[in-house]
Amino acid sequence: MNVGEKAPDFTLPDENAQKICLKDFFGNWIILYFYPRDNTPGCTLEATHFSNKIGEFEDLRAQVIGISPDSVKSHHNFCRKHKLKITLLSDRDKEVLKKYNVWRKKKMYGREVEGVIRSTFLINPGGNIVYIWDNVRVKGHVDEVLEVLKHHKKKKK
Repeated sequence: MNVGEKAPDFTLPDENAQKICLKDFFGNWIILYFYPRDNTPGCTLEATHFSNKIGEFEDLRAQVIGISPDSVKSHHNFCRKHKLKITLLSDRDKEVLKKYNVWRKKKMYGREVEGVIRSTFLINPGGNIVYIWDNVRVKGHVDEVLEVLKHHKKKKK
């Protein structure tokens, strides 16, 4: 995936088993983030940071959507446990993860394994990717996403 490309559409179940299509959010800004696993320290921190700032994203007409290969039930429990206010989608077959090229080889504990590379895509109201964060470090990431979103919204005016 590259900046300027149309974001690949998809339909996946959310934490309540409702089918969600990316194209349904076109017309608004979309923060689409991919993360490895529910209830791990980094993933929990990222999800709670996005949830804590959800009001600011909503004020900017932006929807925050997280995707991982975890099950709907895992997402449901994760949302309840941490009182998350964001949408989480389950990609058990890893089809969307592969479409966005975030399911790749990575080093874990000195071994090479396939897994989710923590990544975030900023998608404009027309459905085009305008910014990509690859191999994200959680600390400060949500604030950076907010700043980049604000910058892109100003450019559109």
